[in-house]
Amino acid sequence: MDQLSPDLELHPLQGKPLTLADQVVMFHLVVVVVDPYTVESSWLLDTAGEMLTQFFGADCRVAFVATADEYDTRAFLGPWAERLLTYADPDRTLAKAAEVTELPAILHIDNDCNIVGRAEGWQPDEWRELAHRLAKDMSWSAPPIPKVGDPVAFAGSPAT
Repeated sequence: MDQLSPDLELHPLQGKPLTLADQVVMFHLVVVVVDPYTVESSWLLDTAGEMLTQFFGADCRVAFVATADEYDTRAFLGPWAERLLTYADPDRTLAKAAEVTELPAILHIDNDCNIVGRAEGWQPDEWRELAHRLAKDMSWSAPPIPKVGDPVAFAGSPAT
């Protein structure tokens, strides 16, 4: 289990920068990290957004992290930037700290800033496993992964 620095800064589209510790003080954090400049992340955007919204009522905070500035983050995510908590991370600070190698990726971070789940690229079996563990931890229902219309498995683009 990897541990991230509690002082790692996250930059929400609305508001001031927050530390990772600020974001996990009460709830686990589940983020999908996307690269707006690659087709791989665009292929999974709706699938990832729908998966995250399945956990709205659970005891976790869900969000997108885009490896872009605010403007490009909003342009890429479109309505998802309004529906979900979104962080702009043009320097790929989170991806580097979490040692993510492929984007898109999903990370489940607990209250102690430990990465308790991760999946990189779009490997539906790995994303399903993470979602089922998260659902069990949150006493919630896991979304179906993959669902009809989701892309076939693919390797992600390089994260750094």
